[in-house]
Amino acid sequence: MPQPDTPAALRAAAVDAHRRGDSTVAGDLYARYLALVPGDAAHWSNLGVLLRTTGRHAMALRVQKRAYDLDPDAPGIRNNYANMLSDLGSYDRSIALRWQVLEKTPGDLNHLAMIGRCYRGMGKYRDAIAHLEPLVAQYPDETEFQVQLAFAQLGAGEYAQAFRNYRARWRTAELTPRKIPFPQWDGQADLAGKTVLVLPEQGFGDAVLFNRLLPLLAARGPRVLLLAEKPMARLFQDVAGADWVGTTLPKGETVDAWINVMDLPLLGMDSRADIPPPTRLHIPADSVERAQAVAGPYADKFRIGVVWTGSLTYKGNAFRSFSHAEFLPLTDLPGVQLFSLYKGPALDAYRADASNTVIVDAAGNDRDLADCAATMQQMDLVITSDTATAHIAGSLGLPCWTILHWDPFWVYTHRGAKTPWYPSMRLFRQVAPQDWTGVMTAVRLALETHVAKARRAG
Repeated sequence: MPQPDTPAALRAAAVDAHRRGDSTVAGDLYARYLALVPGDAAHWSNLGVLLRTTGRHAMALRVQKRAYDLDPDAPGIRNNYANMLSDLGSYDRSIALRWQVLEKTPGDLNHLAMIGRCYRGMGKYRDAIAHLEPLVAQYPDETEFQVQLAFAQLGAGEYAQAFRNYRARWRTAELTPRKIPFPQWDGQADLAGKTVLVLPEQGFGDAVLFNRLLPLLAARGPRVLLLAEKPMARLFQDVAGADWVGTTLPKGETVDAWINVMDLPLLGMDSRADIPPPTRLHIPADSVERAQAVAGPYADKFRIGVVWTGSLTYKGNAFRSFSHAEFLPLTDLPGVQLFSLYKGPALDAYRADASNTVIVDAAGNDRDLADCAATMQQMDLVITSDTATAHIAGSLGLPCWTILHWDPFWVYTHRGAKTPWYPSMRLFRQVAPQDWTGVMTAVRLALETHVAKARRAG
């Protein structure tokens, strides 16, 4: 049996801990093993996979590069390195590496799908569509081709085709298929006089974004029941197109059919010309009173609500979010007061470095997102990362600056300072992948001008 500190024992223990999901132990064991056997490309690559799954993407890329330099012809190492290049925006290099793999293994469908993903990540929607459409036709059962094609079509504004293809999302490992004792609407059945249940899915921002389409469903004549997640329920209390809004279906309620909220575009939103006005949100009076109490002491200031991160459990959050500390230079501007609109575990770091002394915690005790929305209405400006607060501010028609990473959500596409989905919103984009300093510098310069104009206007 190998001794505990021998290379063989360390390697076996690292792999075992990795398989168990014990990332801390596995990382330490990989480091100890590789210190003794620095030429083991396969285990450098294993370490890179571990780092990727734990969100340490920059280090994962560095480690995968080392593995690739040691053994550039190993298919698994090429795959892992290509994935990290894609993750961090080096799309041209990732595409080239994937084509190299495909020369030897032309049937590797994952690489074919990810080449389309890379084109989309660069904002080359037409190239992605041209690449993926033949693959969808050739491999109709390959879900990843359909999903990647859907996202490329969404970016291009081809909504009719995109949302049909996007129904493939329920065949991926990302979502758990519904188990509901009512039939799903097939898109054909007459709904007049029926009762239809609309179900939420994915993020809070998606609910705000897509509930604007409820009137398309209501126009078909059914009674519309909207199921809302608890943090959103009060915001949707009197949303247009819904006859009932709640967090739990009433006992004994008869439902003729159900539909996912993200399938509502299939009812008639075929292109950007068909985008309805944003969802009308309800702000309760008690939430307004709370918000006024928070903002009231700063009536003489230019008040800015800020959010730097979304849900930490969302797998793409590490790329779209940034540190609260990026907002600290804005607190030095004369006559400006920042308010945190964020509630969640990232408040620990914000409090630990005393940022809460210069950025007022306006949301840490919020009961739900209706409280947050009310606070937004007390602000002169909202500056947020790409998360639910952007959708709420945009739906309320408030001045909102949304800070985007290099490969943003399809609503914002890859170019321009505006989006037709939210007319009151201004977009600020990373010029280069992972460069938050550059985009935050642009935000500060724009804010100086914006505040000066506001002062001149009184």
